[in-house]
Amino acid sequence: MSDNSGIKHFTKFIFSLLPSFSKSYLLIIFTGFPFMAFSQSGGGFNLQSVVILLLAATMVLVVFLFFVFGDHLIKDSARVAGYGNKANTFGVLPNKEEVSNIIHHKHAGANKVHKLEKGFDVKIKGKAAKVIEHYDPATYAVKPYDFKGLQPIPKMSVEVGTEVKAGDKLFYDKNYPDIFFTAPVSGEIAEIRRGDKRAIEEIVILSDKRKEFKQFPKLDITTAPRSEIVSLLAESGAWSSFIERPFGLVAKLERVPKSIHISTFDTSPLAPDYAFIMKDRGTHFKKGVEVLKRLTDGKVHINLNAKKKPLPFYSEIKDIQLNWFEGKHPAGLPGIQIHHTDPIDKGDTVWTISPMDTAVIGKLFSEGIYDPERIVAVAGPQVNTPKYYKTYLSANLSGLMSSVKKEGTRFISGNVLTGKQVDPEKGHVGYYDHLISCIKEGDFYELFGWLIPSYPRPSASVTFPWTLFPFEEFDVNTNTHGEERAFVVTGEYEAVLPMDIYPVHLLKAILSRDFDQMEGLGIYEVIEEDFAICEFVCTSKQPAMAILRDGLNYMKEQS
Repeated sequence: MSDNSGIKHFTKFIFSLLPSFSKSYLLIIFTGFPFMAFSQSGGGFNLQSVVILLLAATMVLVVFLFFVFGDHLIKDSARVAGYGNKANTFGVLPNKEEVSNIIHHKHAGANKVHKLEKGFDVKIKGKAAKVIEHYDPATYAVKPYDFKGLQPIPKMSVEVGTEVKAGDKLFYDKNYPDIFFTAPVSGEIAEIRRGDKRAIEEIVILSDKRKEFKQFPKLDITTAPRSEIVSLLAESGAWSSFIERPFGLVAKLERVPKSIHISTFDTSPLAPDYAFIMKDRGTHFKKGVEVLKRLTDGKVHINLNAKKKPLPFYSEIKDIQLNWFEGKHPAGLPGIQIHHTDPIDKGDTVWTISPMDTAVIGKLFSEGIYDPERIVAVAGPQVNTPKYYKTYLSANLSGLMSSVKKEGTRFISGNVLTGKQVDPEKGHVGYYDHLISCIKEGDFYELFGWLIPSYPRPSASVTFPWTLFPFEEFDVNTNTHGEERAFVVTGEYEAVLPMDIYPVHLLKAILSRDFDQMEGLGIYEVIEEDFAICEFVCTSKQPAMAILRDGLNYMKEQS
């Protein structure tokens, strides 16, 4: 035993002598040496230069194979020395992650770039130009069904005709009486719209244009107890910004999450540019993150796009975790990012919140007012001049539609994968949405559409010729190009979902109500938006998101 221990210590000492930067130098030498040899020949393509180039390439190949053999030998020795999974970080050749870090020149504060190989970008024409127009409609509306997990008929705190200020209570759920949902603007309650079985669909506020705010106490977050911070967030209405995983519901007051995640970019179709939206909100954002740090026993994770330069104030915040991601959609979703940085096990609780809502919380604690200002993008091929509008939470859509082709258009609050269809005149922007997508209504049939490739459209299948143009954007419609059919295992879901789970098996476990299989296959890690891209590429046309929500509700009931 003592001899083995001595070997392990000696091996670790040898590994400590290997400078990490030598891998970068080796990569440069291997790629640069043949070009240096070629330049010595005068740069012309003659017999002499070809011979020199072949000799140089042969030498590089021999040396490279020698280093590959040594690299494997060192990794195997590291495993024997007790390094386990960390053994892959040893060796003399850079692995894929190290090459990615070399290419991305070590972002400030980044330990590693999570490069996600799987995914699919749904490219649609009509992305919003970086122009902001002010928009103050006549009405705003809060919709209880935007908040998953609430009773269909919440307890009302107001009635038609009640005068309210921004931050005044509108309703609450009888199961969670301490969490209030409040008015985004000041004005008069104009209507309480009801749907089937008298479920409340919207509480409509006629804005008075004065923008009066209810005044809340300004807490010192460094000295105030956590209970007072939680109470202020719940009283003001800002608490509803927190989404709790598992299950994707509004966070519970009594829970303490192991971490809180903020995704600062969005990879969904026509997604707004969060960097553009957040560029003037740095002060309030930083204050909001300080509040979030008081709510968790773990870290606040700020997840960044490795392909774009981040806003400077993200790296100015202390005692947080910066994570960098690169990849196609759904790389920008919090669920995917959590899976790669802080996976959810049974019994864990993790919260997510948008950067815009984080700034709203910062303003609440700085100025004592609940001010849910929103910058909403109106985009899509049916929009003549796609751009951004500065307004408030849950604004009416009618004035936003002035540059949209009304005939034959579907209006979606949110993105085309997960959003909800809304009425362009009476509808309002969803609580968690920063995008209105406008695409053609697919109300027509295609003759032999399954057999003959017709108009260009986004597809994950390489059988269509337009997949040869990866940067092409398409004028899309709502046609599904087929009906629901037998649910077969094809590997399509796994090709676009960058998670270590089996999505088809999980959905089939939900359909068969196999509780243990659902747990074992990772249902606690996902919510509907994570499976949206799977539903898009599904040959069987299965409603993957609806099936997953059904499973999540079942698990919640059973637990």
